[in-house]
Amino acid sequence: MSARRLNEHEARECKTEQRSYVWGFALALVLTLIPFALVAFADIERLTLWVTIGACALLQVVVHLRFFMHITLDKNKREDLLLILFTVLILVILCGGTLWILFDLYQRMLPNMMP
Repeated sequence: MSARRLNEHEARECKTEQRSYVWGFALALVLTLIPFALVAFADIERLTLWVTIGACALLQVVVHLRFFMHITLDKNKREDLLLILFTVLILVILCGGTLWILFDLYQRMLPNMMP
């Protein structure tokens, strides 16, 4: 079985895509290690730690969308915008529903200890 040789344009495109994946992996790794290092080794205020973890999480979502899913904010990519909005809707429903259930259970189980 013979392998098909890539022409110059395809080879350049393949190299560019590989470079994009390597950059995405490096950024995702750094954005993962920052919160772990802060929790493990730094003695900082709790609110600052939560804000830093949240910011790294949001940046990591952007990195994954841009480098791995190749979703950009071009004007002609309406499907990508719909994909992002649908994903946000599902996440809001899941997180909101989970919090609703947990607070309802907390109120039913320990009504005297509500803040």
